[in-house]
Amino acid sequence: MSDATALDCADAMIEQAWGRPIADLEKSTSRVAATDPMLRSAMHHRAHLVVVSNSIAVHQDRLHALTRPGHVPAFYDLDRITTSASALRAAYAESNTAVQMIRHVVDAREHALTAAGGPEAERVRVATARTSQATRPLGPSADRPALPAAAPAPLVANRR
Repeated sequence: MSDATALDCADAMIEQAWGRPIADLEKSTSRVAATDPMLRSAMHHRAHLVVVSNSIAVHQDRLHALTRPGHVPAFYDLDRITTSASALRAAYAESNTAVQMIRHVVDAREHALTAAGGPEAERVRVATARTSQATRPLGPSADRPALPAAAPAPLVANRR
């Protein structure tokens, strides 16, 4: 079984997609924020993954301390064991979600790069421009009049 963590997998995906080491990519995203929004997104998810990986290590250490060989847990330790185990499980799920988000960003970058020279380049350009525009508020547009309110239904007595 492999000893690679989720953070190692994410680092490998990011390094392969951008062709540079993680340390260089971290420096470039901290200096220039707007040059590559996909890199910024991937690095943001990676930063979240670093926090979750640290949380996983803490929960694992706590769980191992409570269930070490030769130690019989006290009654009050059972609740701490259960809490640590469920927190560890949640942290693993969060870690997997972060890796999946990084994978989606890398796939979107590859798709955008292949579409840049192909017939879908216009679609990618329009979609990128549309997402960078200010969002409009939800609800009907200002130039359309509001729909009239429905009249309440007349009350009919039940005749039995």
